[in-house]
Amino acid sequence: MHLRNKEHNPPHIHAIYGDEEATFYIDSGEIYQGKFPKNGEKLVKQFIKQNKEKLLEMWETEKCEELPPIK
Repeated sequence: MHLRNKEHNPPHIHAIYGDEEATFYIDSGEIYQGKFPKNGEKLVKQFIKQNKEKLLEMWETEKCEELPPIK
């Protein structure tokens, strides 16, 4: 999962799972664009929930950093 510099609103992340790529809203964890397998979607939602505050901070500052894996 990654943020790209100079992104457009609304705050979101890009996630890749195998050959699929989707964009997820940070505030809700829902898919914004793209398609994703259900098991991958669950992992992304869990990741966003676990790291929401830090993801929003990274969005605002455009300073990306590695986040811990899902617990």
